Amino acid sequence: MSENNQKLVALLSRVLDIDQALISDSTSPENTDSWDSYNGLLLVSELESEFDIHFTMEEVYAVKCVKDIKEALIRHNVFSFD
Repeated sequence: MSENNQKLVALLSRVLDIDQALISDSTSPENTDSWDSYNGLLLVSELESEFDIHFTMEEVYAVKCVKDIKEALIRHNVFSFD
């Protein structure tokens, strides 16, 4: 697992208060009770801080699952798939 992927999984685990082993590309608000609107905003803030980037509102609204987060991070040149 790449360093940035490890950072992402750790961040998701911390913000959503779920075990890292439960996080996959398909993890989403639809299947994760703790991924509510508040934690969604917190997640955006933490991702921007951790990776020193700024998401557009379009990017924020486009995120439906962890895979979408990874794709946004790729567009910001701070992430690559393993």
